[in-house]
Amino acid sequence: MRQAVIEGGFGIERVVWREVEDPAPGPGQVLVRVRATSLNYRDYLVAKGQYNPKMPLPRVPLSDGAGEVVALGAGVSNWAVGDRVAGIFMQTWLDGQYRDLYGKSALGGAIDGMLAELVVLDAHGLVAIPDHLSFAEAATLPCAAVTAWNALFESGDVKPGDTVLVQGSGGVSVFALQFAKAAGARVIATSSQPAKMERLKAMGADWVLNYKEEPEWGKVIAKAGGVDHVVEVGGIGSLEQSIVAVRAGGQVSVIGVLTGVAGSLNIAPILHKHLHVQGIYVGSRAMFLNLSRALSQNQIRPVIDSVFSGVQIQEALRHMEGAGHFGKIVVEV
Repeated sequence: MRQAVIEGGFGIERVVWREVEDPAPGPGQVLVRVRATSLNYRDYLVAKGQYNPKMPLPRVPLSDGAGEVVALGAGVSNWAVGDRVAGIFMQTWLDGQYRDLYGKSALGGAIDGMLAELVVLDAHGLVAIPDHLSFAEAATLPCAAVTAWNALFESGDVKPGDTVLVQGSGGVSVFALQFAKAAGARVIATSSQPAKMERLKAMGADWVLNYKEEPEWGKVIAKAGGVDHVVEVGGIGSLEQSIVAVRAGGQVSVIGVLTGVAGSLNIAPILHKHLHVQGIYVGSRAMFLNLSRALSQNQIRPVIDSVFSGVQIQEALRHMEGAGHFGKIVVEV
């Protein structure tokens, strides 16, 4: 079979395909034929060596993928050959609160990921794909969709009538917009590109601000009444404005690092406004199952920006690097 690896050093040009022997599932494991994968910003950082410069190489990249079960290891009874499945981001985080040890099972980072024709996963490290979704659509779910779902409904408590702020038009933000609107919330979005602003409005965003034209967008939103929950994907460069935008007693879910992780931050508003600022690191298998039920009930379909073939993985990563995408970038295997 073929698998893609980061080999001989970091860099997009170092992500290459190679031939290896077909893997076989051991006891308690499942062999999955991967049909589609998708990119997250984390995958770009991994390839560039900016996520973990000490990561052992070679490493099979990408955390997200979907396909069908083709073989079962001894003792596996919860899956059958032909089942349509997606892998969970952290193979050992099945339920409950996050623990440090779960991060050691993160696909495409701590362990080999999904960009291969065949992968072996733990029998408990999978979820069934909603019937209405294609492999390409299902491949967008494990990281971005679960992260947005966790932020809003598992670690968050978004209710009908609440106001949610999302930033930009990447995977997590677009999923958060879809989920929040399905839950009856009002959504404010930020972007800097007029075409993307119009698409966000078309998807149901109630108000879209151009953050380049309004660099103090947090104050603008606060003057208009503020928001109950912020899905913060920008990092240190936007966190302060998010804290300004949120109402007293509100919540800021810190997810992304697009503008970096280090810098100065005025924490006084966190104290004075009794804010709940929380980090979100994807989510558990149980959260993924809750998400899948919601997707099926509401017939929500992921927004796919573009689809690349497996041999175009370098082009797909460069497309992400250009930051022109809206929604998810898919790489078919």
